[in-house]
Amino acid sequence: MARWEPNAPERLARAALDLFAERGYENTTVIDIAQRAGLGKSTFFRHFQDKREVLFGGDTMNGLLTEAIAAAPATAGPLEAVAHALDAAGREVFTPARREFIARRQAVIAANPELQEREALKNLALIASMTDALKRRGVPDLTARVAAELGALASAIAFERWSQATTGDDFGEIGRQALDEVQASTALC
Repeated sequence: MARWEPNAPERLARAALDLFAERGYENTTVIDIAQRAGLGKSTFFRHFQDKREVLFGGDTMNGLLTEAIAAAPATAGPLEAVAHALDAAGREVFTPARREFIARRQAVIAANPELQEREALKNLALIASMTDALKRRGVPDLTARVAAELGALASAIAFERWSQATTGDDFGEIGRQALDEVQASTALC
């Protein structure tokens, strides 16, 4: 691969995933990843702060979710704004074309405690970002936090269902269904 080819972050993520699966996370270096992607070490660090971050896409998901919450119709309640964000995640991230990559990524994360820790921290950051986005819409603090937490739970349920589906099910639809189920369950509590 030539260094001038586009989409360096995706190339680096795919190279890292391949190497982590082949050699293990601990036995793979940033230089190995950059070389496999046909790039230099400095290019790696232009896109990612460290080896763990390469599978998490920086703050891309935070931006996607907060923009989608902001773009939700003005009449949308907090959970509907979160559902709008789940729709955006389905359109942009959890697509049929990325299903195999995402499944392989999850297997690598599940096999490595350091990556599990990073994923947990990323999930907390997503909840905080969604909470802030809801507060910017005028949602009271506690309501924004609860809606973001419920949205994160629904997203986790939707991800599990979507990644195990054998058909081309739409993540946004699965996410909305999970959000409805989570909301209905809160009434039973």
